Amino acid sequence: MFLRLRAILYATFCNVFLASADFKSTCLSFQPKEYFPNSTLKIIEYVPAGTNLTFPGNSPSCARPSQVVLADICRVALSIPTSNRSSVIFEIWLPENWTGRFLGTGNGGIDGCIKYEDMAYTTQYGFATTGSNNGHNGTSGLAFYQNLEVVTDFSWRSLHTTVVVGKQLLKSFYGKSHTKSYYLGCSGGGRQGIQAAEMFPEDYDGIVAGCPGINFNYLSSWRASFYPITGPSNTSDFIESETWTSLIHSEILRQCDSLDGVIDGIIEDPTLCNFHPESLICSTSNSTDCLTPAQVQVVRKVYNPLYGNQSQLVYPGLQPGAEVMAVQRLLAGKPFGYSEDWFRYVVFTNSSWDPLTFDINDAFIAERMNPSNVRTWPSSLEPFRGCGGKLIAYHGGQDNQITGTNTERFYNYLSAGMSSPSGDLDTWFRFFRIPGMFHCNGGPGAWSFGQGATAATGISFHPDVNILAAIVQWVENGTAPETVTGTKFINDTVEMGEAYQHRHCRYPYRSTYINGPPADLSSWTCIK
Repeated sequence: MFLRLRAILYATFCNVFLASADFKSTCLSFQPKEYFPNSTLKIIEYVPAGTNLTFPGNSPSCARPSQVVLADICRVALSIPTSNRSSVIFEIWLPENWTGRFLGTGNGGIDGCIKYEDMAYTTQYGFATTGSNNGHNGTSGLAFYQNLEVVTDFSWRSLHTTVVVGKQLLKSFYGKSHTKSYYLGCSGGGRQGIQAAEMFPEDYDGIVAGCPGINFNYLSSWRASFYPITGPSNTSDFIESETWTSLIHSEILRQCDSLDGVIDGIIEDPTLCNFHPESLICSTSNSTDCLTPAQVQVVRKVYNPLYGNQSQLVYPGLQPGAEVMAVQRLLAGKPFGYSEDWFRYVVFTNSSWDPLTFDINDAFIAERMNPSNVRTWPSSLEPFRGCGGKLIAYHGGQDNQITGTNTERFYNYLSAGMSSPSGDLDTWFRFFRIPGMFHCNGGPGAWSFGQGATAATGISFHPDVNILAAIVQWVENGTAPETVTGTKFINDTVEMGEAYQHRHCRYPYRSTYINGPPADLSSWTCIK
């Protein structure tokens, strides 16, 4: 069975494409501009496996100065105009050992950073992989200022352009069309994947959308709301990061860690944690390791949802446990950069807008504007389902940038909008909650399951432990993933060996401890 499964997942075309020498010469003689004459050729080069590519033109803010390539590839980069005021930088990596599969990679936040690490990861397994700068370079939103065309590239046009161009180029290069197309993205990339399913249901056969930044206008508002709540870091009642990660986090674990039957530093289901910060109020003026009444109010607001003027839910609250990493941005006593740029350069087109003045009315202004249809909150994905598409979403239980409760909310919203109970929805859309995972990766839980390059090291390309392999198996073999098994390495270091594995359940099932050693897979089961 295993050998048969490997044959399915690693299947290559019956005829070997070209010998290495011929592949190199074919690569260097390829003329992509013949197919897109309005584009500008930036790069065409043969790159053997093991090469450490450098990107001198990449914005330093992307923090990707180099990338080791893991397969022999033909690398093509084009600048493609999308309007008279905008263009995208597009790359496709064409592996010599192509499986016939096409794959698009996403971006993050509001950035224009190609995830070269994911391109290397996926070409290693024979995907012809694309990436783009989303219409602007770097992590700043300044390029959006008074240029809605760039906002449109960011919202949806850049990703769709990479699909159109990428599929045409691989057909011209290999002499045959792709067999199946896939998408892999997290955070802002998760939003891109779901919006692709909504707007262009035929672009991808299978989509993996991690920690998706959907309901984008309200997400941006929720993130913006933290700075007025915490206040600047130099104010008297500001809660220092050590207090969050030590005092408050310890109290959250004291109140909620045992709810799943195991005290292990992980809250299996944060929705069951009804944290009461009042227990931390100082008993006397000389007390230490405690909070003032004003600080307790701050803590309560941090975990509460964002509500509108009529008490309507705008966005769910931060999940208990996420504070460990949220101190770096949401709780740092400074503006959340993505939200600050979005309101300054897009919503208000006012470069001097003060993020401390944010209030709930700003959220409704952004939502009414919905610049370039960036919202990404579909009540139905019927066309995508009708095309036979398959969608896997996942979200960490300690996500410090996008609360996982919102993805649960989206699942239920889609279920209601499509009149589909979970049994029907699960025929094409499955959502997995990942206890103890931070934003996209990292954390005390078993967070490595092949969802990106960082989480693929040391993980085999097998659908039981690799979510990209799982979507391939679902699309091509009709076998949907019942669970996703995550791996935790000792000190998050592959070389130190595996610490344990944990089976993550599809929503609305919950991973529940039965008995036995907590680190054993057999000690847990999935129940509603």
